[in-house]
Amino acid sequence: MLRIRQNEPFKYGYNSITTIDEQEHNTMMDFGILRLAKNQVEIDKDEKERAFLLIKGEVAFEYEGKKENALRNSCFDEDPWVLHVPKNVEVKITGISEDTEICVTKTTNDTVFESKLYINKECRSENRGAGTMKEASTRIVRTVFDYSNAKYSNLVVGEVVDYPGKWSSYPPHYHPQPEIYFYKFNPEQGYGFSELGEDVVKLKNNDTVKILDNATHPQTTAPGYAMYYIWVIRHLDGNPYITPIFVPEHLWVTEKDAKIWPDK
Repeated sequence: MLRIRQNEPFKYGYNSITTIDEQEHNTMMDFGILRLAKNQVEIDKDEKERAFLLIKGEVAFEYEGKKENALRNSCFDEDPWVLHVPKNVEVKITGISEDTEICVTKTTNDTVFESKLYINKECRSENRGAGTMKEASTRIVRTVFDYSNAKYSNLVVGEVVDYPGKWSSYPPHYHPQPEIYFYKFNPEQGYGFSELGEDVVKLKNNDTVKILDNATHPQTTAPGYAMYYIWVIRHLDGNPYITPIFVPEHLWVTEKDAKIWPDK
């Protein structure tokens, strides 16, 4: 399935959503949600590169002799904290708040690099789409790390927040590198839609979507409901993700003086 529906609340501990060894719709990534109660401890040591993105709550990260706390009250209103480590580094995560959620992404990478905790102030956050398309695609795009600041990584990690009733990942674009989206809605009963090439799937809170095979993937959310999603991309060997490929026939809508009906 390209859309994975999470019908029940995540259990405490690690909740696997997709794995690196799946035979069908393989994203080349392990991906899941780690939920921690207060004082609950998770120890992770793996022969894979890993990124731990704090969605909500407060935790203590311990790795390579360091101990650093991270706090995030809202994924809609605040930029993320992300711990990024290479293979074989042991990470201890302790829940400090009553309920914490962390997105965990893993992939193969033999490159040894310096572990880094990206604090929220280091995130590149920008308002995209402003001043075009009658604000129909104005959204917040957050990039934690990509090929420009982490060439040693096999991952790209970021977030998007869609304002109610608006679009993102637009104009339609695609890329050969596999990607995963994970969604939250505010309020939680909200919904949206994801284009996957010629297909469209309905999105609900805690859904996951796999984007594969050069499928275009614009997103939209229903009026009244803000939509947040994590996006992680897996570089291909010899072909890292740098920029998307836009569908040419729709690029005109991004022009500042584009005539969009009603144009009075």
